[in-house]
This record gives sequence, C-alpha cells and structure tokens, in this order.
Amino acid sequence: MTHSKRFALLAERDINKETFVEAWPDAGLIVADGPNDPQPSLTLESPPHTRVIEMDGKPRAQFDALDTFIADHFLDLSVAEEAMAMPSLHIARMLVDINVPAREVRRLALGCTPAKLCEIVRHMSVLEMMMGLAKMRVRKTPANQAHVTNRRENPALLAADAAEAALRGFAEIETTVGIARMAPLNALCVLIGSQTGRGGVLTQCAIEESMGLRLAMKGLTSYAETLSVYGTERSFVDGDDTPWSKAFLASAYASRGVKIRFTSGTGSEALMGSSEGKSMLYLEARCLCVARGAGSQGVQNGSISCIALPESLPGGVRAVLAENLIAAMLGLEVASGNDALASHSAIRKSAKLMLQFIPGTDFIFSGYSAVPRRDNMFGGGNFDAEDFDDYNVLQRDMQIDGGLRPVREVEALAVRREAARAVQAVYAELGFPEICDEEVEAAVVAHGSDDMPPRDIVADLAAADRFLEGTQDVRDVIAALRRRGFVRIAANLAEMLRQRTLGDYLQPAAIFVSNHEAREAHEGVKEIEVAVGTNGELAHPPTPDSPLPIPSFRVLSALTDPNDYAGPGTGYRVQGARWQEIIALPQARSPRDFIADRVGAPLQNLHEIGPARPGRFNEVIVCVGPAFGTALTKTINGLDHEDVLKAIFTGVAKEGMVARLIKAYHTSDCAQLGFTASSYSGSGIGIGLQSRGTAVIHKRGMPRLHNLELFSFSPSLTLETFEQIGRNAAKYAKGEVVKPVPVTVDNWARLRLIVKTALLHRRETEEVCDKPPQELFFDWEPDV
Repeated sequence: MTHSKRFALLAERDINKETFVEAWPDAGLIVADGPNDPQPSLTLESPPHTRVIEMDGKPRAQFDALDTFIADHFLDLSVAEEAMAMPSLHIARMLVDINVPAREVRRLALGCTPAKLCEIVRHMSVLEMMMGLAKMRVRKTPANQAHVTNRRENPALLAADAAEAALRGFAEIETTVGIARMAPLNALCVLIGSQTGRGGVLTQCAIEESMGLRLAMKGLTSYAETLSVYGTERSFVDGDDTPWSKAFLASAYASRGVKIRFTSGTGSEALMGSSEGKSMLYLEARCLCVARGAGSQGVQNGSISCIALPESLPGGVRAVLAENLIAAMLGLEVASGNDALASHSAIRKSAKLMLQFIPGTDFIFSGYSAVPRRDNMFGGGNFDAEDFDDYNVLQRDMQIDGGLRPVREVEALAVRREAARAVQAVYAELGFPEICDEEVEAAVVAHGSDDMPPRDIVADLAAADRFLEGTQDVRDVIAALRRRGFVRIAANLAEMLRQRTLGDYLQPAAIFVSNHEAREAHEGVKEIEVAVGTNGELAHPPTPDSPLPIPSFRVLSALTDPNDYAGPGTGYRVQGARWQEIIALPQARSPRDFIADRVGAPLQNLHEIGPARPGRFNEVIVCVGPAFGTALTKTINGLDHEDVLKAIFTGVAKEGMVARLIKAYHTSDCAQLGFTASSYSGSGIGIGLQSRGTAVIHKRGMPRLHNLELFSFSPSLTLETFEQIGRNAAKYAKGEVVKPVPVTVDNWARLRLIVKTALLHRRETEEVCDKPPQELFFDWEPDV
C-alpha cells in the first residue's frame, strides 16, 4: 500500500496524541442534547402555586434528591410559569440583545428548569454564547486564580511562588498537598507568600472538606471551592453527600467569614459511572441549580479535571462554554476552568482558552499553574509558569484584561526573597523545623522543586500535626512576623483577618483591590517597584517597633462592581492605568533602538561625482537607495555597505565586466531602484539595492515590477550571495544562459525582523528628495 509522507507527518502531530471517540449516550458519553435528556416542563400545584408537582417530565412522586432540592430551593416560583412558557429561542436572543439588561435575563433564568436552561443554550453558537457570557458575568472586572504547589512541598518555595503569583496580579491563589497532613503548613506558606506579593489576595488549600474547614477556622485560608456537587443522586451518594449537606457545609464556611463556591463540571458523572444515560450538559445544569439553591455565591465549572472527557467528544469545548454561560445566567460567580491539562496541542488549548478569555469571566482560570507543570499537584496545568510571557502578550495583543500584569525580574526576585525570609522567620518563631539560608536563597531564584535542597519531610509532618491540633493560629503568625520586622506582611494578614469579620467579601465574585488606586491598578505594585534597592531587596523595611499600618482593601463584587455591559462603549474596558500596565512588557523596546546599530559614519570611499549618465555596453549599473552609505551603513543582517558593494563589484569583475554605481534620491522602492539601474545601464542590465539589503536584477524594457531575479529575503543574503548576484548580472549582460542565485528562504525572519524592516525602510524613505540620480565613485581594490 502506498503511504503519504504528509499523512505520516500529520500522524506525529501533537493533536493526534489525543483521544477522539464517537458519542455513546447510554454511557453518558455525549456532551449535550442527548436522546435520553428530558424535555423542559413544569407544573405547579393548584393555587397558591407554591409547590412543584412535575418538572422536566417527571412527577413529584418520582423525584430524586436533586429534583426535590431544585424544585424546593432553586426555582423562583414567582416567575417560573412565565419563564417556562416563553420560547427558549426568545430567551437565547435576549442573551445577545444589548437592549435587554442582564437582570431581566437572570430573572427569567431563575425560573427555568435544568432542561429549559439546556434548551436555551442549544440555540446559540459559540460566538453568541461568548456574547452572552460578556453580558451575564456578575462582576464587571475580570480576574484570575493561580495554582501554587510543589512536589517537595518545600515551604520557602511555596511562599516565594505565591509571592510572585500575587505580584503578577492573581486575585486568588489555591494550593493543595501531596501528603494530606502537610495541609496546615502549605496553607500557611501560601498565605504568607501571597500577602508579601500583594495585599488582599485570597487563598485556599484544596483538601478534604472537614480539614479545609479547620484550616479556615485557624485563619489560614480565606476561601474554599472544593465543595463538589454532582448531577445524579448516585454520584452524590458515592461522594457521601447530599445537596442539603453541601448547603450546610457552605453555611459553616460562610458563618466563619470564608468565601465559598461549589465545584462541578461536565463529565464527572460519566467518569463515576452514574450518568443515568443523560448528557453532560444536562447533568451540569442540575449541578448549577443545586449550587444556586444551596446559597453558594459561585461555582468552579468548565469541566475542571474531567476536561479531557468532553474534549474527546464532538462539541465538547462548546459544551464547556455553555456550562459557564448557564452559571452566569443564574447569577453565580464563575471560575471557568482552563486549569487541568486539556490538550497536547498548543493550538487546541489556546483556542479553548479564547472562549473565556475574550468575553471575560470572574476568574478566567480556575487555576493558572503559576509553577512548572511538573510541580503542579493538581494534575498538571493547561498553562503554566513557562507561559507567563505568552499570556501577557495575548492581553496586549487584544487589549483584554486577563487578570495578569507583566513584572520585571528585579521585582520578582525581591518579593520572592522577602516571602522566603518571612516564612523562615515564622517557622523559627513558632518552633517549626528550620528553614536554612541556603533554602531561602535557592527559593529566590528557583524555577521548581528540582532547584531546591531536600528537607526532612518527617519533621515537617510532625510540625504540621502539632500546628493543626494546637492552639496556634494566624494571630500567632501575625505576631511572629511583626517581631521579626515583617511589618507590612503582618499588616496585610491582619487586614485579611479583619475583613473576615466584616463579611463583605462573601458576596458573589468578590475580590480585593487597593482602595487608594484606580480599579485597574493592583495594590502593592507601586510600593514594590519603588522599594527595590540596588541590592535586589526591598529597601527601607519598617522596624518591629513601627506602628502596624492599616492596608486599605476594597471589595469588588457583583454588588460593588456589577457588570453593566449593554453593548459597545459599556461594561469593562481596558484603559487608563490598567492598559498602561498591560502594555509595559519588560521585553518591549523603543523602536529607535532597533536600527541604532545600522547607523554609522558615512563611507569615506564613496563620493558623489555628478548627475548619472547613460553608460557603455560592457557594464552593469548598481543603483543604491538614498540612505545607502550615509544615513544607513549596514544591511538588516549587519553587513557593512562597503563590504556589500565590494562583493557585487567583485562578482561583476570576475565575469570580465565593469560595474558602475549610482544613487537614486527620488525613490526608496526596490523595484524602482532596479528599474532606474537598468535604464542607465549601457547593457540594459542593472541591480537595485536598498540600504537594508534587499536587491533585484532588472532588464531594460521589462515592466518596473517584473525582474530577472528578486532577492527579497535580505536577512538571508551573505557576502557570497551578493558576489553571485554581481556575477549573474554580468552574465545577463553578456547574453549568457544564467542559473538563478539560490537563496535561503527563512519564513521566521519576517516574524523576527519586521519592525526593523519597517524602521530601516522608513529611515531610507526620509532621504527621498527631488534630486536626479547621482553618479558615485567607489574607491575599492578588486580581488579577481
């Protein structure tokens, strides 16, 4: 059998490492619109219409636990009959109609059954769902969440990575554990690190729920999101839960000033073997109704760790966007996934991200891996620390706020050092195992666990046990930080504790920003930028005796920062200080720097001797651009103009011909330079040469834009190439059969050098004037 080399190459592409399967509805392997999904319906008992007796084709006597909870605690019966009677297509159109406010759509959505919600989004394309998500997002300002973990569970590295993540703009930081008993110390390190990088960052540790609540009660975490809910009763039972127990747990967290959101996502029920033959989106709609009915202020959804399952099926990525949209329709904060490794293909994972990145969600990532993928204890990250620069450029390219900011290396090193030292001090003060100076310095510059020295994990576990069971809590941490001189960090921790008593950040989609700067600015950034000393450390730290400063945090939430998108010119716009922050890439340079090294002293052996004249038969004319050898003295790839001329003249001479040099002032165009050269050449053959190195061989009588040979890839041209150009031009002049000059085609050169190309041509064009071509004398010694 004959095999295609192209197909063989395609088979090795990253995309073909994925698993793709056909739908199997009975096994739950269908993302939406399954044949076993119920049709939307709702019946209320006779007046006073305060009880659901039938929902989505099922009488109340057949309700399972989820049906009962949704009917009794989610549905707004005051609007349910109106919403269910309204055509789903009409509600879908309301979602994209800028003249219909989000509050009206949400009013109706709260009266819709799970099947009705699915029917609404069924009518919508991906583009329309993105438009709907931009309108329905509950908080106006988008944000982002980070994952900070490491395989060795090194405390100094956890603190340093959390500090850098906070500095980079993450509004929330989540950690987890490899060994469950390490949770108290991991949560402590991430808490200290986060408040070093930027005051007001919310933190949590993903751990078993009762342990998570104990950490929160010690003041070590400020939010929780691993309260999992499922779309079938069997899945809930397997998780040892019910909707009511989840609601109770949510209340337990909230009563202690801890923000909570539930976790759900397409595919979990199929993975657990409990899909009941229903589609993933329908089951997720049930989860979202439970989350809203249980009083959760938000949800982490977007398939999360199950993402590879819906992505194996047709329409999987669309279904993930649909579940994000349904959550926003119900007024829930949305942390929209993009956390777990979703694809081997960089193209595919980036395309998936755009569905949340472009419209914006409350947290675009449920956990951007702010550490290397191999250190991510959540099972790898879809994007990780090695993608920071790419992500910052995406924000800059699209003028989109993706929740991050570029940082300078000196800033990152300074906060990493301060965070590692702060944790070192707390460990010493609280009697935990020593963090040595070697560990601190390693954490400052480390990329991941492999860069850290080993620790005594047994001793750390014993300390974690004592900390969890003992009376020490975040108040002791604050006191320890203050005694050791880390007053700013202590103040941030104290303010986080105070905010728990206020409870303002328990509102949907709540995050903290500084009260002293514009919304788009990030608290602590200016302080860090101006306070980095010449030694790379934070300069002028307060002393232990300094009064504890009171940081000023402001809550942005669905209440204080409601999304008011209503079409062009409304809603969140990236502008002002926030836009300046996004565009300030450390790697961005002044355009003037790009051609500074192409400007030098004018060539001393190149002189104008008068207006150019038509020449003799046995010659080749070289016509250079107006900046050649004067305003510019090197080609785009750094060849001296003098050497380029010598190479061309040598090539002509080796063919027994004479080269003559003229300069055109009326044009900077390569084709026109070649046309001018051939016009003045006695042989009718001329070479046009721009200052940046682009060249052409032209023959008199040809149209200006036609040529014998064109050398447009100037970055690939060498002196040997220019000599061969001279030889070929001479051969054309002699009437010989000519083999074109081979040129390396570098398709990446345009990507690397297009700015330099534009600026070199601009500089050449500045020299264009109303002056006829001039003859040049080039003083050189032929090497023939």
